[in-house]
Order: sequence, then C-alpha cells, then structure tokens
Amino acid sequence: MGRKGAAFLKGLYGTHGGSSAKFIYLPHWPLSVRGTALAATVLALAGVVAFGVSREATTTGRPTSPALSRPGAAPPKPAFTRGEEAYIQALWPIHGDVERSAIRMSLGKIFYKTNDLGKADLKTRIDAALATYRRAETRISALQPPPSLAREHEEYLAAVRLFEQSAVEVLKMFDDGNDEHLLAAYPMSKEGSDKIREIGAKFWEDEFPPH
Repeated sequence: MGRKGAAFLKGLYGTHGGSSAKFIYLPHWPLSVRGTALAATVLALAGVVAFGVSREATTTGRPTSPALSRPGAAPPKPAFTRGEEAYIQALWPIHGDVERSAIRMSLGKIFYKTNDLGKADLKTRIDAALATYRRAETRISALQPPPSLAREHEEYLAAVRLFEQSAVEVLKMFDDGNDEHLLAAYPMSKEGSDKIREIGAKFWEDEFPPH
C-alpha cells in the first residue's frame, strides 16, 4: 500500500467525535504476510465503517458509594405493539439492502486506496449502492409508521439520504479525478451509520448488541 493510501486511511479512520480507531500502516512485507495483515485490518475497519466506532466508556472522576456503583437490573423494555411490530418487519428487508450496500461501498473505497480494486470496479460499486439507497428512500417513504415510531422513521430516512449524498460525493472523483472526494464523503456515511445503529439497537437487538 503506497503512502497515499496510508494517508487516506489514516485520515478516514482517525479520531472522530471522541471515539478512536487506530490506523495500522502495513510496510512492504512479503505478499503472503501483507495479505494476511491486510485482511485482518480490513475486517477491523469494516466493523468501524459498517456501523460506527464503538463508544468509549467515560468516568467523571467523582467518588461514588458502593450502592451507586452497582446499579440494579434494568427494567424490561415494554413489548412492541402490533402496529410497531408490523412497521419494524416491513423495514427489515429494506434495512438489509441498505446495510449490505453500505458495507460494499465502504470496503470498495478501502480496497481502491490499497490498490486492490480498480477505479472502474469502484465506480460500479458506488453506482449500485446509490441505486439501492434511492430505492430504499422510496420504499421507506411509502411505509406508514405508528405515531410512536415516527421519529425513528424520519431518522432512518435521514440516514439513507446521508448515504445517498456520500455516494454522490464519491462519484465526483470520476469526473475530476480528485480522490479527496473520498475523504469528503466519509462524514456523511459515518453520520448515516450512527443513525442506523441507534435505530437498530432499538428494533433489532440481536444485530446491534449493547456495549
């Protein structure tokens, strides 16, 4: 991986909003060793890209009593109503399409910067992702959420639109040849991923386990 790719990934996965992710530079090792290291790095980065960096626990530094330091078991969440369940089930297949496209797009950008994916192949991925996001926006807009999930509905729509904006920004590089559009697109996809993770933690606990 050249210096340009290393600089890109360092900027892309450095410190953002109080959450940290370390970039690991791969020197010019033998191909077999480098390939293994790159695969491990990509898997780690995919977790960061697909749905945000894990939140770090913070402490106030204030002394607490033993009773306060041992919170009791959280009360069980109220069950979803039939209307809520129906909406969540209708959103699930759309969510799957959005999630897969976001991961393929993010990995495509990583592979492009490490010279493991050609520019034409990257454009194919971005075009496909953008088409998926636009279809998802139409499908979500057609859903009728119950009033209790109106906020989540609008937030998911906002997340998909952020993914669309990110894809459009990346596509600009194929017009002017400037790879800086990849960095410019990252904050939008990051914000979209954070929104979806927040909603997913409420709708699909098995997919988004608490940290």
